[in-house]
Amino acid sequence: MKALTLITSTILSGLVAAATFTTSATAADLTVGANIGNVPWEFQDASGKTVGFEIDLVTEIGKRLGKSVEFVNIPFNGLFSAVQSGRINMAVSSITITEKRLESVTFAQPYYDSDQSLTVTATSGITGLSGLSGMEGKVVGVDTGSTGDMWATNNTAQYKLGEIRKFEGLSPAMLDLMAGRIDGYISDIPALLYYVKDKPDLKVVERITTGEKYSVMFNKDDPLAKEVNDVISTLKKEGFVAKLHETWFGAKAEDTTSTVMVMDMPAAK
Repeated sequence: MKALTLITSTILSGLVAAATFTTSATAADLTVGANIGNVPWEFQDASGKTVGFEIDLVTEIGKRLGKSVEFVNIPFNGLFSAVQSGRINMAVSSITITEKRLESVTFAQPYYDSDQSLTVTATSGITGLSGLSGMEGKVVGVDTGSTGDMWATNNTAQYKLGEIRKFEGLSPAMLDLMAGRIDGYISDIPALLYYVKDKPDLKVVERITTGEKYSVMFNKDDPLAKEVNDVISTLKKEGFVAKLHETWFGAKAEDTTSTVMVMDMPAAK
């Protein structure tokens, strides 16, 4: 019943968000797409308020630009077409900068260094990626269109994955993992470390090094990207982004990471 209630709530939240987009998208200066439910980047707290690292960051960016901001709940895979079509001004959801994506969209400078990870149940007996080689015929969950999805697809043969099951966000994947419907979940390590820290039944058993960096995504060559990039530079210099890291991850950001260092806007090669 609890699972059913959560699923129903998630569906209703999506419908409400979709309705909000349809009726009031023009009310705000900046419409920002986000996959709400992407802990700790953008999600609803116990009171129903949308919170998270990227919510705080983009809200502050809007203030510095003198623009109002509205967040719209869009599944991760739909964010790309939404910015390209102009339905939203920009998108966040721990979006990784990749060479392939830079061919069709523009990113501001990165503000978080990340990797993928493998999460399993504590009783599974799986201790890392090497354990996947014994999981032939089993099911691994990923987020649709994510870098975890790409990694799993590219490494199916090496790790003998039986099936890659795709989800729209962490919450439904965790429900299936706990219920035994999938045997492991590959996704962004910061979100999973945050999620499992108070859940002894789940374990992040290995970091999958990918060199990923997250940023805000825009339509290709949108001038807004440069404006936002300049604000991010200022926020880094002021220590605002580093403070967000401490707030949401409970640890100081390393000085050598993109959370602290002012960086160039990425460009397609």
